[in-house]
Amino acid sequence: MHWALGLVGAVAGAVVLAAGPAPQEPAPTPPPQQPSEIAVVISGDPGTPPRYAVPDFVAMNPEAAEIAKSIAQVLWNDLAYEREFYMIPRDTYATVPAARTADQIAFPAWSELGADAVAFGSVQRTGATVRIEFRLFNVRTRQSVFSKEYTGTDANPRLYAHTIADEIHQQQRALRGVARTKLTFSSDRNRERIVGGVQDRDVKEIYISDYDGANVRRITTNRQLNLTPVWSPDARAIAYTSYRRGYPDLFVALIYQGVQQEPTKGGTQNWLPMFSPDGTRIVFTSSRDGNPELYIVNRDGSGLRRVTNHPAIDTTPTWSPTGTQIAFTSDRAGQPQIYIVGADGLNLRRLTTAESYADRPTWSPAPFNEIAFAARTGPGYDIKVYDLAGGVTRQITFGEGSNESPAYAPNGRHLAFTSTRSGRTQVFTIGRDGRGARQVTRDGSNYTPAWSN
Repeated sequence: MHWALGLVGAVAGAVVLAAGPAPQEPAPTPPPQQPSEIAVVISGDPGTPPRYAVPDFVAMNPEAAEIAKSIAQVLWNDLAYEREFYMIPRDTYATVPAARTADQIAFPAWSELGADAVAFGSVQRTGATVRIEFRLFNVRTRQSVFSKEYTGTDANPRLYAHTIADEIHQQQRALRGVARTKLTFSSDRNRERIVGGVQDRDVKEIYISDYDGANVRRITTNRQLNLTPVWSPDARAIAYTSYRRGYPDLFVALIYQGVQQEPTKGGTQNWLPMFSPDGTRIVFTSSRDGNPELYIVNRDGSGLRRVTNHPAIDTTPTWSPTGTQIAFTSDRAGQPQIYIVGADGLNLRRLTTAESYADRPTWSPAPFNEIAFAARTGPGYDIKVYDLAGGVTRQITFGEGSNESPAYAPNGRHLAFTSTRSGRTQVFTIGRDGRGARQVTRDGSNYTPAWSN
């Protein structure tokens, strides 16, 4: 684990934003028609989650067939992800007669299959426009409990499924889903080599994807080292470390405008940025005064101030949800450990005391009061979570490869992290309880994920 990132060798080159058009800004969710459903929460048998079925959506014309099938599959996956419902496998639906209209839904057959809820959707495609009608039915009462219509472009049909899933989770479980969120990470998937550098290295560029790894887009294309990307709170910008000048410095990519900002203005080594919760400040590590310390700067480059002052290395900062504290890694006790300090530089305290080596803290969003980090557990690393209220640490990965660089989802129920369990370093997600690990990336090697709001 290269926790002192700024000490790695420098390489030469230049950073520009990705060639070609910038990533499309997500269109606002189309305003749905006013729902007419009876607002009822669907329940399962006592002590068990409700059982949901999501059959293929009905294609109202041949041009809509592929979109209809895709939306249903993505919606099933999105609803399964939060583990609030038991999702009836789609390959068991063959015994249920297909319905072309909501009036034709075979409720007795769905009940026989054990479903508490069944989805019904239809898709009409006209040129580049799609119109989707969706309803969720309580199988026992045969009543619609959720009914909306969406009209928009056919450019990203998955977004409609993500929107429906998030709205169902909100209505049925009062839960903020993550289906419409995104990940950013560093990757060498293009298999390019740095040209003209002192050392022979793989190029690493910044990418974004949907939370499940779909719709991957490249953000930088400078053929240098671009590392440790993090999202701004509004998910419209990514701060990252780049070696475009031959040493690490900070850049902020405005991903929908196709431009970049330089908050630290160059001239010194700066790395590992992290946006404050309100998006106005960036905490980072810098060796501008001769030793790696934590600094805070306003996003426009003004107001620079030092937070830590110690001969040891202080790095990998992460903000508390209130923006009043910072957790970070320091080797001031000999080996890297996790510390907390006020954003004003006061009230420093050590957090980890039982670990031989701890690094990469990430602070959970409310209502959870936790800090996840990577801890050495033998030849590799595993993800552990420290409960700030109870002072108890729990482990959520257990030696399947080396597991590092945790990052919380915006609802606090999941973490993204990197693991070598499948061979090369890849991005995975996992529940905060250690269940439901899923591989997100597969091309090349991928590093230091961060999750958008």
